[in-house]
Amino acid sequence: MSKAFTLDDIAFLTSDKAEKLLQKLTTEDLSDRNLINLIPKLRGTYSAEQTSAAIETVKLRRKALDKFGDDAAKMLFTQDALEQASDPQIREFRANYTPGAIVDLCCSIGTDTLAFARAGRNVKGIDIDPVRIAIARHNAQKLDYPLEFIIADVTKAQLPDADTVFFDPARRDEYGKRIYDVDKYIPPLSLVRDLRRSYDLVISKLSPGIETQQLEQYAGIVSFLSVNGDLKEAELTLSNSGSFTTAELFLPERIEPIVYYHAETVEATLTDTPAGWLNEPDPAIIRAGYVQHITNDCDGNMLDPTIAYFTTAGKPDSVWVRSWRILDWMPFNLKKLKAYLKQRNVGTVTVKKRGSPITPEELQAKLKLKGNNSLTVVLTRLHGNPIVIICEDYVP
Repeated sequence: MSKAFTLDDIAFLTSDKAEKLLQKLTTEDLSDRNLINLIPKLRGTYSAEQTSAAIETVKLRRKALDKFGDDAAKMLFTQDALEQASDPQIREFRANYTPGAIVDLCCSIGTDTLAFARAGRNVKGIDIDPVRIAIARHNAQKLDYPLEFIIADVTKAQLPDADTVFFDPARRDEYGKRIYDVDKYIPPLSLVRDLRRSYDLVISKLSPGIETQQLEQYAGIVSFLSVNGDLKEAELTLSNSGSFTTAELFLPERIEPIVYYHAETVEATLTDTPAGWLNEPDPAIIRAGYVQHITNDCDGNMLDPTIAYFTTAGKPDSVWVRSWRILDWMPFNLKKLKAYLKQRNVGTVTVKKRGSPITPEELQAKLKLKGNNSLTVVLTRLHGNPIVIICEDYVP
């Protein structure tokens, strides 16, 4: 379980004494095995609380490299704040394209506040947690941004004047369990209705696993954000732009995302025989409810109206799908599948699944393959019936 930092921990971690310890730990092996010997050596100079805080900080800085690069070595984090921090591409885009003066509500350790400041925005951060505000102030000072952070309950406090509110409610409870119900976010998402009365634009982060039915009562834009095919987060934007849903894809060396949107409802055609290419839409497309639309755009046919796979005669030229060349398919039968793969000297399979109760791990264990070749096996359904599709391995 991750450490819960206190104000005393932060006071130590921002001291000269801690700086020496953090520098020392930067090059140390912090595996559990090595810590058994390392911690007693440190305890001659540092208390148990100080040692624990420093070790946790160095571990978090290492985890933060992907999201914060070289800045991570100067910053302080908490485990849950780091997990909830936005992808750097999303942070940069949002900061550059969010207009006017900004209030960052539930700013936590200030990662989005810093992104807004880096983009030249006039921004203030507010959070109820004094420990996180202390971390945010430290991070801003270390990165040389003179920002104002306020300790306040955003549901009760008189909020600053601004053009835009960025709202990032907690989506995990005190035990670290994910919260899926927007009314149980901390604070609840319903707060955005009151905020919209005072601000021109309100943007709220959401869990990417949000059930879109929960958002029907909010007249806004719901966006599902994917980075290189990995669904990162969702957003609700309340403005004068209307109410619709988008999928947005961030790709390397692109500042702006590619946006996918359809106003109309469509139905895709179904296939009776999987052939050609098997295609899997980007998760942002799936979460936004545009599987049928992308299927039609790619001249494809779905296997099942409830399964997010479709087939095409040729490989689609689309950033919104990943594709595998189909070699064969059959109704699911473990014995026949094993014989099929053995006959083709297959020793390694990549297992994918949609709509199958069998896990990839279970299938791998039951196949017990020996051979030199490799294929991709897809467990899914065709018109409601379990099938297996054998494909060549994925080639980008």
